[in-house]
Amino acid sequence: MKNSLSVRRLTLSAMLLAVGLLLPFLTGQIQQIGNMLCPMHLPVFICGMICGPAWGLAVGAVMPLLRSALFGMPVMMPAAAAMAFELAAYGFVSGFLRRRLPRTLPMLYAALIAAMIVGRIVWGVACIPLYGMAAKSFTFQLFIANGFINAVPGIILQLLVIPPIVRAVPASLSE
Repeated sequence: MKNSLSVRRLTLSAMLLAVGLLLPFLTGQIQQIGNMLCPMHLPVFICGMICGPAWGLAVGAVMPLLRSALFGMPVMMPAAAAMAFELAAYGFVSGFLRRRLPRTLPMLYAALIAAMIVGRIVWGVACIPLYGMAAKSFTFQLFIANGFINAVPGIILQLLVIPPIVRAVPASLSE
């Protein structure tokens, strides 16, 4: 039974990784919309909450780097590298909190919002040296603008889409 559950989580994680690689093509024609909707974030949060913190971290860390290597977007330095830290934090924190908090809708939202905040802070901290290596400056204003203000549509989308999907998955898979 445990091996069967591990195989299902591996399979679901791989599927969500594939979704994360392809989903930005829906918004990729208009880069501004893609940046605002944060399409790669959705499958990482879902993976963390359903498959657990380890799978969420792995999928989150690999997704932007693999997408950059395969499709050239996001640009590897500093964007994809910083996103790898951010998405890894999303996947880990959402999965960790989902496992430890009561299985109620308010606690699902609490886990999601906490993961959003932690992931954005991790992204900001990662951007400081990565932007420095790329000879660019990363200011607090840039952190607030790109991490929060410009991402409001994506945050709303995440709050609307992720909880119903996570709740629809059978509890036997996400235990």
